[in-house]
Amino acid sequence: MKSYFVYLIVSKDKNKTTSYVGYTSDIKKRLLLHNTNKGAKFTRGRKWKIIYKKKYFSKSLAMRGEYLLKKNYYLRKKIKKRNKF
Repeated sequence: MKSYFVYLIVSKDKNKTTSYVGYTSDIKKRLLLHNTNKGAKFTRGRKWKIIYKKKYFSKSLAMRGEYLLKKNYYLRKKIKKRNKF
């Protein structure tokens, strides 16, 4: 059975922290794509670090989890604070 991950990555420039939420079936490969300017257009030109990931056992559940995390700024802020970002 294939598993999927919802992840939150952050990048810090001077005084600004930028975050991005996505989903993937291969989290290591996806982070490499983000860090080599081949990921999502929004993530290009920055160095990213994964601070949160959650495993799902279906693509549809992962897509739903991604959507909910993207819209829940309070939860994203809480995760960043817990990881000192």
